[in-house]
Amino acid sequence: MPLAGGFGCAAGELLALVGPSGAGKTSMMRVVAGLTRPQSGRVVVGGRVWLDTATGVCLPPQARHVGLVFQHYALMPHLSALDNVALALLELPRAERRSRARHWLEHVQLAPELHARRPAVLSGGQQQRVAVARALAREPALLLLDEPFSAVDQMSRQGLYRLLADLRRELAVPIVLVTHDLAEARLLADRMAVIDAGRVLQQGSPEAIHRAPRNARVADLVGLQNRFRGRWEGPAAGAPGRGWLRWLPDGAAGHPDPAAWPRLAVLDKGRIVPGSPVTWVLPGDAVRLLDAAASASPAAPGPGATGHADTVRLPARVAEARHLGEITLATLDLPGLPGTSLRLTLAGPRRRRIAAGDRLDVELDLDGVHVMPAREPGNLPPAA
Repeated sequence: MPLAGGFGCAAGELLALVGPSGAGKTSMMRVVAGLTRPQSGRVVVGGRVWLDTATGVCLPPQARHVGLVFQHYALMPHLSALDNVALALLELPRAERRSRARHWLEHVQLAPELHARRPAVLSGGQQQRVAVARALAREPALLLLDEPFSAVDQMSRQGLYRLLADLRRELAVPIVLVTHDLAEARLLADRMAVIDAGRVLQQGSPEAIHRAPRNARVADLVGLQNRFRGRWEGPAAGAPGRGWLRWLPDGAAGHPDPAAWPRLAVLDKGRIVPGSPVTWVLPGDAVRLLDAAASASPAAPGPGATGHADTVRLPARVAEARHLGEITLATLDLPGLPGTSLRLTLAGPRRRRIAAGDRLDVELDLDGVHVMPAREPGNLPPAA
């Protein structure tokens, strides 16, 4: 797969490479590790050039001082845990190798009675601790983790998360984590790079990308479920810093007159030309569930909507509510906007007992709306 783009990771920072299977995440990691040589590119770690195709520099993997941890451990099945770690220390005398290997196994909290056991009799979480110890034994300048938690059970995964958090505090090296698990990336990473089809689409903190995806594809990849069509109508007179967004539901046939669709006063970043088709997203935490209003105000923002400049209130009907342990997955239909639904994950204080068929109101925090150029203009109705 052709790769394009780059990323940076500071010492002591954890960067997550996220994207779907086949996006090129592992391929980029292999380039950094020296396992794949690109046609053109540059890799610099700690001020040292590992790869520069323009000048012909290409250090072999063994000279790059990189620690690698793979999804399926890559341990030698005929060797003990201790001897697997000692493999990374072949330049040392045998006695020192075993002493250092023992130190790193203790560092990753593998019980001493397990040091002499072979991988086949260790649990998945224990095998991954051995793999981490082997990577650390090389005293790497960079730690690369390729889906290291996906092959272990949930309890082991939580223990490995804690281990990684401890290592980050102790090691002043960049850590790059390859994962397809968005929740894992948001939990562990300082920053993440969203990758698709070999290209780096966006970099930033998980929160920043979630709040302001660069385009509709990024929004899809980071799991923003509430994505809608619209048209940007320009600055909102009398509301500095805000602009008018015309909401165009997918079920637009129910409102043949564009003027009947909601017009929302959202934050205006001055980047979109008035009249342009747009895609916009609304994070789930920008939606609040309220008891159905006894009476509705005039529908100034749109069908069935009431509200102020920075919020809008809409009537809703619960189409589906699935109560799963500590969370509720809910789908809410908006009767005033045919074919339009909100998908929410409710937990903690936001969770409330709802059931299919319930009627309530939703309040949308318009400061949470993020507007992007449309991926495809489509057949939008003419501007009113």
